[in-house]
Parts: sequence; structure tokens; C-alpha cells
Amino acid sequence: MLPPASTNADAAPPRVPFSDKTPKVMARARASWPHDTAAYTQGLLFEGERLVESTGGEGRSELREVERRSGRVLSRSSLPNDVFGEGIAVAADRIFQLTWKGERGYEYDARSLARRDSFTYVGEGWGVASVGSQLYMSDGSSTLRIFDPHQFREVGRLEVREGEKAVWMLNELELVGDELWANIYQTDLIARISPSTGRIVGWVDLSRLLTARERADVERRGGVANGIAFDASRRVVLVTGKLWPRVFELDLRDVSVAATHAP
Repeated sequence: MLPPASTNADAAPPRVPFSDKTPKVMARARASWPHDTAAYTQGLLFEGERLVESTGGEGRSELREVERRSGRVLSRSSLPNDVFGEGIAVAADRIFQLTWKGERGYEYDARSLARRDSFTYVGEGWGVASVGSQLYMSDGSSTLRIFDPHQFREVGRLEVREGEKAVWMLNELELVGDELWANIYQTDLIARISPSTGRIVGWVDLSRLLTARERADVERRGGVANGIAFDASRRVVLVTGKLWPRVFELDLRDVSVAATHAP
């Protein structure tokens, strides 16, 4: 029997932060709401005032609209049983959803969430975020690939570093103000990245959001922090995790987030 093919998820997470000179803040919640504890969250975003979530797992992958205050699923579009859903982003009135190892993603109408088309790419798909007129995509490495969303054609790459050290395991991505935020897979840390230079300008630590009992339950079931959504009009950041019991609205008083503009 052949050994299973390795993926970027098999790597050990980096021991970040690498430098105590990089600012790090402990996340504080201003509010929280229920979250489906069976949802293996891969992507989270606001589309207008709606909260949209992508979930993973073969036979369990979906794109869903979620009622923010109750966690109730209002609508859902299931992926084929052999597909592992990943990150999502909005661009050009469409929602783009990646898949992990299938080298194929799906396009949805941003208003109706009806699946319209598919697209292909090479390698693994993890997180994706809309930055100006482009999509930045992670694959678990330290390199973000930049795509033109109209043809899903790669137009550039960005190496993410803290100081001179590469930071890998980049997962869910979201543009928050002028910064690209990225969950570091298998950690409680979000990297705050300059989308123009790839330099990490700060860290957000999510380790105190869950209670000790909630954390023990999530870890027992294989859950980790993942999922960032930013509502630019209201200056609201939501975070959650795979199999987490709650979605948290962050108190941003400790985090200086600049106004959003296209880089």
C-alpha cells in the first residue's frame, strides 16, 4: 500500500511570534453569539449585512448564510461528497470558495448564494481574501498567491515574514482595514500582514476567548481557531474557529486598524 500523500497541513506550526519586538495584543470580546459546534469553519465573511460561512470536511462541506445572533443556518449550498471546502472571498459580485486538494473552486452569486461556475488552480487551497481588485490566496505555506478574479489567473506572489523569518501555516485570510489578517493554523494567533510588503506588523492572540471548559471540548474534537470576518461599514471584526461554540465580536480598542482602501 502506498503511503498517504503529504500536504502542507502535515507541517508543524511555526513557533511564532519569532520576535518580542512585534506588537502583540490579547483579543477581548465585546460580544459573542452561538456557533454551530459541528461546523468545521474554513472561511467567514460579511456580504453586505449577511454573515456567510464556508465549512470543510468530506461530505460536510457547505457554503451557508448564518443568522449572526442565533447561529441558525438560513440557507446552504452543499459541495460534492468528495470535496473538502476551504476559504471564501467576495469579488466582482461573486463569492469564490476554494477547496483543499481538488485544485478546483466554486463561484456563487453574491446575492442569492446560488452556485454559478467553477474555476481551477494548481496546488492546495486554504484561505482567500479580496484585496482591492485582486484575490490573495493561502495554501498553508509562507507564500500568498495573488489572482485576477475574472479569469482566476495568478498575477503575483507575496512572501510573508516576521522580520527576516518566513511564517508558514497561513490559513483563513481577511482584509481588515489596510491589513491582511491571517489565522496561523494550529495556533491561537492571527498575523496582521502588510499586503504590499508581506511583513507582519502585529499579532492578535485569541487564546483567552474560550472558557477552559470550551477550549478542552474543542481540542478534544480537533478544533482550532479559524475564521475572520470584517464589516468595514461598522468597523466590526468577528472571529471563530473550527468546531467552536461561539462567534466573537472583537473589541478593537487595543488594535489600531486603518481605514480600508485599495492598495
